[in-house]
Amino acid sequence: MTRHMALACTALAMLAFAANSLLCRQALAHSAIDPATFTTVRIASGALTLWLIVRRRRGVAASGGSWPASLALFVYAAAFSFAYTQLTAATGALLLFGAVQVTMVGVGLAHGERLRGLGLAGFAVALLGLVALLLPGLSAPPWSAAALMLSAGAAWGVYSLRGRGQHDPLGATAGNFARALLPAIALSAATITAASADPVGLLCAVGSGAVASGVGYAIWYAALPHLSTTAAATAQLSVPIVAALAAAVVLDEPLTIRVATCSAIVLGGIALVLFGGRDKA
Repeated sequence: MTRHMALACTALAMLAFAANSLLCRQALAHSAIDPATFTTVRIASGALTLWLIVRRRRGVAASGGSWPASLALFVYAAAFSFAYTQLTAATGALLLFGAVQVTMVGVGLAHGERLRGLGLAGFAVALLGLVALLLPGLSAPPWSAAALMLSAGAAWGVYSLRGRGQHDPLGATAGNFARALLPAIALSAATITAASADPVGLLCAVGSGAVASGVGYAIWYAALPHLSTTAAATAQLSVPIVAALAAAVVLDEPLTIRVATCSAIVLGGIALVLFGGRDKA
């Protein structure tokens, strides 16, 4: 893959990841589908898409992944869906991304990594930005929804950490999606009395699972070997910004000064962590 092709694939993957927030918000706020059904359809369509991609690539079905990683994936997807019943796409994406990075950095610190200089300052700034977003006020997100999205981010951070060092990350992701379908079905069964759906909601769920997740991950993992660690991490800084701008245009959601300011603070702090460096103890 050429450098230009890798950059193009990276841009497409980031657009796909941002689209997850828009599709979920559109479905949960503007259609009749319930969060559990959205989660199950998303995971099922993602599992099928990834299975087809892996099978086409190597001629056999996916068999990677693990149950701990699959459960982390399920927690992320379920909390993500329930949170978006009350959060705007922009706020949800910022909380998710901030929680992912804080979780991954926090685990790194617990395992002996040490932040230095700008990195330490950046971690503190990012935390302050998240706190500022959650402080009481007219534009503060509901605490229950915010807690769910922070949980989704923490679960995705754990999932990402468990995926480090995988020799076949796409195959592992396909296997994890297949396993995650079992707890998703159990969740739908447990909430069957509240189940509902309509064509718009189902279409958004399939789009989120098959395209934004399945195809998005396939593109991302194709580009990843051609990117430096810093470049890959920096690219992901764009996801909340893309989600916020797209939500303002596509979903007609207001981009408040509070969200814009906190976004700049959180993403700026994370950038300092990425470029400030970390030392091993």
